[in-house]
Amino acid sequence: MAAITSTATLSFHSQNPIKTLPSFSLSNIPLSISKPNLTSFTNLSLSIPASKSNNANSPPNRYSRFSCNCISTATPSTNYEFSDSSSEVELRLSLVGLDVQSSKDIFVDADGTSLVVQVQHSGSRITLIETNKMFEKIRTAETIWFIDDDQLVISMKKQDPDLKWPDIVESWESLTAGSMQLLKGASVFLVGDSTEINQKVARELAVGLGYTPLDTQELLETFAKQTIDSWVLAEGSDSVAEAECAILESISSHVRAVVSTLGGKQGAARKADKWQHLYAGFTVWLSPTEALDEDSAKEEARMNVKDRSVAYSNADVVVKLQGWDSDHAKSVAQASLSALKQLILSDKKLPGKKSLYIRLGCRGDWPNIKPPGWDPSNEAESNSEYMADPML
Repeated sequence: MAAITSTATLSFHSQNPIKTLPSFSLSNIPLSISKPNLTSFTNLSLSIPASKSNNANSPPNRYSRFSCNCISTATPSTNYEFSDSSSEVELRLSLVGLDVQSSKDIFVDADGTSLVVQVQHSGSRITLIETNKMFEKIRTAETIWFIDDDQLVISMKKQDPDLKWPDIVESWESLTAGSMQLLKGASVFLVGDSTEINQKVARELAVGLGYTPLDTQELLETFAKQTIDSWVLAEGSDSVAEAECAILESISSHVRAVVSTLGGKQGAARKADKWQHLYAGFTVWLSPTEALDEDSAKEEARMNVKDRSVAYSNADVVVKLQGWDSDHAKSVAQASLSALKQLILSDKKLPGKKSLYIRLGCRGDWPNIKPPGWDPSNEAESNSEYMADPML
């Protein structure tokens, strides 16, 4: 599968007031989820603005960059035990049957988020575990290891003692478990040109996170008792977009949901003035690319965000896809979740701000949330940003 690149941004255009349509009731509409597919994965790159302009109309122009590999490349040849004790994590690897004579037979290389552990055995080195993507960063200089009976014990200090590590490696399982503490119930919206891609990836995310899966196409077709295509033919794509906007308004107060939205011309997310309720959750833009390598895809994503000519550029993160195969939906979901994890770690107040935005009525003032009583139609309003306790 081709490289998957993501770009995260905390700077957005201010939105125009959106006409509110009658809310749809979701109580009698059936929901369904599918079992996840087990797939392989390549890598992604993430760019986060180093600073944010106070002017919501100004795109970010300074970026700090880093790359991360989302495939679990851990290759343990023996069983291991993992524990997290707040400020440090501990890894125990079995040495049974390896005939380790002394510490000179042990080779431990820990560097930031990578780890390689090897032992000398019968004249050659055997790899006990190797990963270039631990769950998060460690303080390399403070890594210690020792032999305890038939186990090799490696103790590593975490860069962020508040972040609970579910496992040593950033795998799909550890990502879904660890993301619960970061998202704090905030919903996730999948946007982009393809309804099918949005749906497939959203279902994988919902299964992994244990969130409620919501599909705006399914909700709209159930409500209207006709397909989206026939609706477009009868009333036009703008009518469908308005109806989806009303669906999104109804969903915006929900927590712990993964929402797939309509792609193409009929989707509300394609229109910049329809994002008022999408800002209630974290948005992931699944964007196709013809880039031939990761660096090119990263630059393309950066330019997409900076250009802002497409409404999807309002999304919190961008995941670039070179081609599409539904068998790789879980891989794309993993890339999306990894990007969201890094975005929230860059600003842990974001989930709380999303909750505050919902409580104040989803008025389109994201990310510069205004005080209670603010009227988006009043251009004379103060531009001061309103902040409150970010905890849910």
